Amino acid sequence: MTNTRKPTRSGGTAEKKFDGFSAEEREAMKEHAQELKTSARRGPRAARADGESDVLAKIADMTDADRVLAERLHAIVATAAPDLSPKLWYGMPAYARNGKVVCFFQSAQKFRTRYATLGFSDQARLDEGTLWPTTYALTELTADTEARLGELIGKAAAA
Repeated sequence: MTNTRKPTRSGGTAEKKFDGFSAEEREAMKEHAQELKTSARRGPRAARADGESDVLAKIADMTDADRVLAERLHAIVATAAPDLSPKLWYGMPAYARNGKVVCFFQSAQKFRTRYATLGFSDQARLDEGTLWPTTYALTELTADTEARLGELIGKAAAA
Protein backbone atom coordinates (compact mmCIF):
# COMPACT_ATOMS: atom_id res chain seq x y z
CA MET A 1 0.00 0.00 0.00
CA THR A 2 1.47 3.36 -1.04
CA ASN A 3 1.12 6.61 0.84
CA THR A 4 -0.86 9.11 -1.29
CA ARG A 5 -0.76 11.97 1.22
CA LYS A 6 1.07 15.06 0.08
CA PRO A 7 3.35 16.81 2.53
CA THR A 8 2.25 20.21 3.76
CA ARG A 9 4.21 23.30 2.72
CA SER A 10 5.00 24.27 6.27
CA GLY A 11 7.31 21.35 6.90
CA GLY A 12 4.74 18.86 8.13
CA THR A 13 2.79 20.99 10.55
CA ALA A 14 -0.88 21.71 10.00
CA GLU A 15 -0.72 25.10 11.74
CA LYS A 16 -1.66 28.18 9.77
CA LYS A 17 1.30 30.40 8.91
CA PHE A 18 1.17 34.01 10.14
CA ASP A 19 1.27 36.36 7.15
CA GLY A 20 1.41 39.68 9.02
CA PHE A 21 -1.37 42.20 9.26
CA SER A 22 -4.89 41.50 8.03
CA ALA A 23 -6.29 43.48 5.11
CA GLU A 24 -8.44 45.44 7.58
CA GLU A 25 -5.42 46.29 9.73
CA ARG A 26 -3.42 47.42 6.69
CA GLU A 27 -6.35 49.61 5.61
CA ALA A 28 -6.56 51.16 9.09
CA MET A 29 -2.84 52.00 8.96
CA LYS A 30 -3.29 53.63 5.54
CA GLU A 31 -6.20 55.65 6.91
CA HIS A 32 -4.07 56.77 9.85
CA ALA A 33 -1.24 57.88 7.56
CA GLN A 34 -3.75 59.93 5.53
CA GLU A 35 -5.20 61.40 8.74
CA LEU A 36 -1.71 62.52 9.82
CA LYS A 37 -1.08 64.18 6.44
CA THR A 38 -4.45 65.95 6.55
CA SER A 39 -3.88 67.08 10.13
CA ALA A 40 -0.45 68.49 9.26
CA ARG A 41 -2.00 70.61 6.48
CA ARG A 42 -4.64 72.06 8.81
CA GLY A 43 -3.96 74.83 11.23
CA PRO A 44 -4.66 74.38 14.94
CA ARG A 45 -7.78 76.57 14.74
CA ALA A 46 -9.36 74.47 12.03
CA ALA A 47 -8.55 71.15 13.70
CA ARG A 48 -11.61 70.93 15.98
CA ALA A 49 -14.21 71.97 13.38
CA ASP A 50 -12.63 69.83 10.68
CA GLY A 51 -12.28 66.93 13.11
CA GLU A 52 -15.98 67.15 13.89
CA SER A 53 -16.94 67.09 10.21
CA ASP A 54 -14.52 64.21 9.52
CA VAL A 55 -16.02 62.17 12.36
CA LEU A 56 -19.60 62.88 11.27
CA ALA A 57 -18.74 61.90 7.68
CA LYS A 58 -17.16 58.64 8.88
CA ILE A 59 -20.23 57.89 11.01
CA ALA A 60 -22.53 58.58 8.04
CA ASP A 61 -20.63 55.95 6.01
CA MET A 62 -21.24 53.19 8.56
CA THR A 63 -23.78 50.41 8.27
CA ASP A 64 -27.14 51.09 9.94
CA ALA A 65 -26.48 49.28 13.23
CA ASP A 66 -23.02 50.79 13.68
CA ARG A 67 -24.18 54.25 12.61
CA VAL A 68 -26.96 54.33 15.24
CA LEU A 69 -24.47 53.41 17.98
CA ALA A 70 -21.84 55.88 16.75
CA GLU A 71 -24.30 58.78 16.46
CA ARG A 72 -25.58 58.19 19.98
CA LEU A 73 -22.06 57.80 21.35
CA HIS A 74 -21.00 61.03 19.61
CA ALA A 75 -23.86 62.84 21.37
CA ILE A 76 -22.93 61.29 24.72
CA VAL A 77 -19.31 62.45 24.35
CA ALA A 78 -20.45 65.97 23.40
CA THR A 79 -22.59 66.13 26.55
CA ALA A 80 -20.37 64.30 29.07
CA ALA A 81 -17.02 65.64 27.84
CA PRO A 82 -17.42 68.77 25.72
CA ASP A 83 -13.69 69.54 26.08
CA LEU A 84 -12.72 66.44 24.09
CA SER A 85 -12.03 67.13 20.42
CA PRO A 86 -13.45 64.77 17.80
CA LYS A 87 -10.95 63.39 15.32
CA LEU A 88 -10.37 60.35 13.17
CA TRP A 89 -7.92 57.78 14.50
CA TYR A 90 -7.03 54.82 12.27
CA GLY A 91 -10.26 55.54 10.41
CA MET A 92 -12.37 55.42 13.57
CA PRO A 93 -14.26 58.20 15.35
CA ALA A 94 -12.16 59.22 18.33
CA TYR A 95 -12.13 61.93 20.97
CA ALA A 96 -8.92 63.57 22.14
CA ARG A 97 -7.55 65.84 24.83
CA ASN A 98 -4.58 67.98 23.79
CA GLY A 99 -4.24 65.92 20.62
CA LYS A 100 -4.05 62.56 22.43
CA VAL A 101 -6.89 60.08 21.98
CA VAL A 102 -8.86 59.38 25.15
CA CYS A 103 -11.62 57.18 23.70
CA PHE A 104 -12.68 55.81 20.32
CA PHE A 105 -15.52 53.94 18.63
CA GLN A 106 -14.72 50.87 16.56
CA SER A 107 -17.57 49.74 14.34
CA ALA A 108 -18.24 46.03 13.99
CA GLN A 109 -17.88 46.41 10.24
CA LYS A 110 -14.33 47.82 10.42
CA PHE A 111 -12.64 44.59 11.50
CA ARG A 112 -15.56 42.27 10.74
CA THR A 113 -16.35 41.53 14.36
CA ARG A 114 -19.70 40.59 15.84
CA TYR A 115 -20.05 43.76 17.91
CA ALA A 116 -18.91 47.38 17.96
CA THR A 117 -16.69 48.60 20.78
CA LEU A 118 -15.95 51.71 22.78
CA GLY A 119 -12.28 51.76 23.71
CA PHE A 120 -10.29 53.92 26.11
CA SER A 121 -6.58 54.67 25.83
CA ASP A 122 -4.19 54.97 28.75
CA GLN A 123 -4.91 58.73 28.64
CA ALA A 124 -8.34 57.95 30.13
CA ARG A 125 -6.93 56.80 33.47
CA LEU A 126 -9.94 54.70 34.38
CA ASP A 127 -7.72 52.75 36.76
CA GLU A 128 -9.47 50.68 39.43
CA GLY A 129 -6.99 48.70 41.51
CA THR A 130 -4.87 46.26 39.51
CA LEU A 131 -7.42 45.24 36.86
CA TRP A 132 -9.95 47.27 34.85
CA PRO A 133 -11.60 47.12 31.42
CA THR A 134 -10.40 49.41 28.64
CA THR A 135 -12.78 48.27 25.90
CA TYR A 136 -16.53 47.75 26.07
CA ALA A 137 -18.63 45.75 23.61
CA LEU A 138 -21.71 47.61 22.39
CA THR A 139 -24.74 45.89 20.92
CA GLU A 140 -27.41 48.46 21.75
CA LEU A 141 -27.69 51.56 23.87
CA THR A 142 -30.33 51.48 26.58
CA ALA A 143 -30.90 54.39 28.96
CA ASP A 144 -28.84 52.60 31.64
CA THR A 145 -26.03 51.89 29.19
CA GLU A 146 -25.98 55.50 28.00
CA ALA A 147 -25.83 56.74 31.61
CA ARG A 148 -22.91 54.38 32.38
CA LEU A 149 -21.07 55.44 29.22
CA GLY A 150 -21.59 59.10 30.12
CA GLU A 151 -20.02 58.44 33.54
CA LEU A 152 -17.04 56.60 32.04
CA ILE A 153 -16.44 59.21 29.36
CA GLY A 154 -16.79 62.06 31.88
CA LYS A 155 -14.27 60.37 34.19
CA ALA A 156 -11.93 59.69 31.27
CA ALA A 157 -12.07 63.31 30.11
CA ALA A 158 -11.38 64.65 33.61
CA ALA A 159 -8.24 62.56 34.10
